[in-house]
Amino acid sequence: MTAAGTRTDGALAGVGLLDRERIVARPGFNRWLVPPAALAIHLCIGMAYGFSVFWLPLSKSLGITASTACPDLTLASALFTTTCDWRVADLGWIYTLFFVLLGSSAAIWGGWLERAGPRKAGVVSACCWCGGIILAAIGVITHQLWMMWLGAGVIGGIGLGLGYISPVSTLIKWFPDRRGMATGMAIMGFGGGAMIGAPLANLLMNSFKTDSSVGVWQTFIVMAVIYFVFMMGGAFGYRIPPAGWRPEGWTPPAAKSTMITTKHVHLSNAHRTKQFWLIWAVLCLNVSAGIGVIGMASPMLQEIFAGSLIGLPDVGFAQLDAGQKASIATIAAGFAGLLSLFNIGGRFFWASLSDKIGRKNTYYCFFVLGIVLYALAPTFAGMGNKALFVLSFGIILSMYGGGFATIPAYLADIFGTQFVGAIHGRLLTAWATAGIVGPVVVNYIREAQIAAGVAPGPTLYTGTMYILAAMLALGLIANALIRPLSDKWFMSDDEVAALQAKSAAVNAGPTGSFGIGTGGLDAKAMLAWAVVGIPLLWGVWVTLRATFALFG
Repeated sequence: MTAAGTRTDGALAGVGLLDRERIVARPGFNRWLVPPAALAIHLCIGMAYGFSVFWLPLSKSLGITASTACPDLTLASALFTTTCDWRVADLGWIYTLFFVLLGSSAAIWGGWLERAGPRKAGVVSACCWCGGIILAAIGVITHQLWMMWLGAGVIGGIGLGLGYISPVSTLIKWFPDRRGMATGMAIMGFGGGAMIGAPLANLLMNSFKTDSSVGVWQTFIVMAVIYFVFMMGGAFGYRIPPAGWRPEGWTPPAAKSTMITTKHVHLSNAHRTKQFWLIWAVLCLNVSAGIGVIGMASPMLQEIFAGSLIGLPDVGFAQLDAGQKASIATIAAGFAGLLSLFNIGGRFFWASLSDKIGRKNTYYCFFVLGIVLYALAPTFAGMGNKALFVLSFGIILSMYGGGFATIPAYLADIFGTQFVGAIHGRLLTAWATAGIVGPVVVNYIREAQIAAGVAPGPTLYTGTMYILAAMLALGLIANALIRPLSDKWFMSDDEVAALQAKSAAVNAGPTGSFGIGTGGLDAKAMLAWAVVGIPLLWGVWVTLRATFALFG
């Protein structure tokens, strides 16, 4: 008996619990169990978007009721001080580290993920993300910012990257008939993680708060434990289809679109094609514009509409008193929550629509519609029309989320499915780049306008909107230049068979679908969906309740 052979009881001999061979699906497995496993991981790591909920409490971790400020504090000294409270700007670097490390780790270890399988990657992601949060909690206890950067930012960021890409190629292989929908279901979880995590963090911090503690380190530990349980459940829920598997009754559409290949490009060749870099530019430009809006959503709404948000349409932002500014800041927080709902919904809606109209046409929608909405935003602001302004940015954020959810299927269409997870990992360096470029460009434009004497109001952001529209115009051009790959880039059938041979060896027996992947939303699948769906629905309810209270 070989090491990868099978015992008479059906168990695998000589194969580890986390090995790829262990998770090859067998007859009776329902493919609808895989998306909730992916969601279990993505909903946890998606809290990266909501980490700003900790900044203000952490800025008072020593003073408790007020920050213990040190006028001569620098970024370097903030890393090691034990007597001064941290500034929000010092803590904000954790957010930057999240997305820089997410893109970098996805690019570096994407190839390893394809070889090791999604279960092993999911387990490593859980250990890094949750272990990083635990280390950050120790950093809070000892008041060492460098430990928080290392724990949450660096180690946690690596967990983000591995967790983000862990289900991509698996879902695409399970749903070749619905690629966009499948990846949209999982990746919408990353957009929804903050909707669950942020209010949960607030509840926990208020519960743990005392006269000597702001309750953050206790919250970190509790959330790390909860996330670890969910992420491990998701990792052990992953299965991969056997080589050559197809859904029951489905055959690849013959020449339905020249933009969808049935062949495969090797990971080592993908980045050598111009198509890879055009798609990289498409993602980077779409994300740069969208992430800039996310970063300035709250101040933008406050400064543009000012007193009109609280029934004082003739009062500008500079004329508001401290109490009035606090009131409109709360309303702006509701606006940010509403945008997160559009972000989540767009990930599923646009990715599913891309199965009908194609990935390239979907990105055409993103760029053309985005250009129009960014160009009209100053007009809506000048009119004082809050409804149109909010709706415009809601649609823009839906396309921001939709861009993330659609890109894995776009890559699978162009490069095939064999290495799509690893190729997607390398492409996420575009996100890391956009995470720096978008906010920096937007903030610089705003500061330049203020330095030029522009007062807070609609005109403060007019130039910003037009520049974001120009960025999308460049993305439109890049998308138009994407063409199918020439045959020279694709692997031969023998090369593909050799790569799949190891997995095929553990699937002795009938070929084809042979009862794998069938079942639909049966009782077991509905239970799995309930485990991730109930927390997600709670997050939606909390957000809608706040939004209706503030805008209704």
